[in-house]
Amino acid sequence: MTHEHQGGVRGWSAARKGVWSRLRFTSLRLRLVVVFGMVALTAAVSASGIAYWLNRESVLTRTQDAVLRDFEREMKNRAGALPEHPTQVELQRAAGQMATSSQRFTVLLVARDPDGRTVYGSSGGLNGFSLRDVPVSLRDAVTERQKVTSTNTYPHHLYWQRTVDDDTPYLVAGTRVIGGGPTGYMLKSLESEAKDLNSLAWSLGIATTLALIGSALLAHAAATTVLKPVQRLGVAARRLGEGRLDTRLRVSGTDELADLSRTFNKAAEALEKRVADMAARDEASRRFVADMSHELRTPLTAITAVTEVLEEELEFEGGGIDPMIEPAVRLVVSETRRLNDLVENLMEVTRFDAGTARLVLDDVDVADQITACIDARAWLDAVDLDAERGIHARIDPRRLDVILANLIGNALKHGGSPVRVAVRESLTEGVDGAEGSGDPAHGGTVVIEVRDHGPGIPEEVLPHVFDRFYKASASRPRSEGSGLGLSIALENAHIHGGEITAANSPEGGAVFTLRLPRDVSAGGSSERDGDAVDEGAEGGAR
Repeated sequence: MTHEHQGGVRGWSAARKGVWSRLRFTSLRLRLVVVFGMVALTAAVSASGIAYWLNRESVLTRTQDAVLRDFEREMKNRAGALPEHPTQVELQRAAGQMATSSQRFTVLLVARDPDGRTVYGSSGGLNGFSLRDVPVSLRDAVTERQKVTSTNTYPHHLYWQRTVDDDTPYLVAGTRVIGGGPTGYMLKSLESEAKDLNSLAWSLGIATTLALIGSALLAHAAATTVLKPVQRLGVAARRLGEGRLDTRLRVSGTDELADLSRTFNKAAEALEKRVADMAARDEASRRFVADMSHELRTPLTAITAVTEVLEEELEFEGGGIDPMIEPAVRLVVSETRRLNDLVENLMEVTRFDAGTARLVLDDVDVADQITACIDARAWLDAVDLDAERGIHARIDPRRLDVILANLIGNALKHGGSPVRVAVRESLTEGVDGAEGSGDPAHGGTVVIEVRDHGPGIPEEVLPHVFDRFYKASASRPRSEGSGLGLSIALENAHIHGGEITAANSPEGGAVFTLRLPRDVSAGGSSERDGDAVDEGAEGGAR
């Protein structure tokens, strides 16, 4: 498959997803169109149905009344003029004359001739309209003699019925001549009226469809009018979420959407001002810490020199220090070192906050680097190292030493010895869980695990072990560490593009896992003053 074809497929897929996202039922536009359409459809169908029913009844009733009046008049004039026992010829002639009326219906006359035989006269001939075409119920009603009362002056009445034969509607009626005479039946086709009604139904259906389409277009136009400001508001909200705090909406009109736009602009303005104030305070705070750290270095240099002299006096066998003040001198020496470490850590933190920390990359053997870190701090007897030589990585050796010193020092302090340090390489798993290149020299990840055998980290402390100055126990706010060690270790991992995670091992103890890419694509020079190592780190103390 060519790149052009792949690009076309991806473009078509993206366009299809875009159309589907606009047409999904959760879309306000589609819901408005559907609601408008349902309302218009209901109204149109109701109106069309009522109009069709009223017109149908009007047309059929008007036609039916005219036909029945004409038939009744013809029965009175033509059939009533026949003798009581007419012949076949007389019946046939009378039926033909009746059929020539204005309504043009077919007539069937039934009577008895002078010999007592039943004779028929049909305007449609012998094979035309016959008694078989007349429903039995209608024949029974016509021939049945009604009781004559004060309210019913005639024994026979006119009866009618609508029937359908081969999808053609008909009107069938029948009556008897008053005072004796033939019985007459009439058949009238309603096909022309049915066609008119079908045309009316088609017209109403087309009108309903047009109303539905018009309502959909109207709903779309209304939705567009309503949704455009909403879409602009959504775009502005996304831009605001991306950090573009100067985003504002153009306000026009006095409706609710305009009020919403004004409210958004006011909220964005207040947020921009609040963020600017917070940024200014944060910048002032960082500048204060940086200035304070630099200012403290000058007197600390002198104090450190004095404490070194005092420490030498403490180690002098001749007893240069009065035993009464020896504990105080040792406390001064210890606290001076702690203060010096705190100042160095604060300076390192300000570099990370200011974004001035840089990497000095070099190809190092990870096992040798860990061994050098342990040896420099005299931890060889307290650390079990499980690392094979030959695992190389292109990283900043000084910052890796800072990370290892903080992790191992924290494990020794809170978990006790022996601390186990294991190194492995992953050629397929990246730092973020993505697939690596598989190249042993340049791809993959170096994984370093530091595990102690202590009581582990409480679950409520785990989310805060890398927080600055976090104390696991409020009852001991003062400790040997500065509370910045693990935070600095995490920052150094992040600047490499790596990560540090803390967890509790199922076998007991805490496990800190460092993942670093084997080849960091970065350059520059890092400031060399201060190793930022807090051997007694309290940033994740248990």
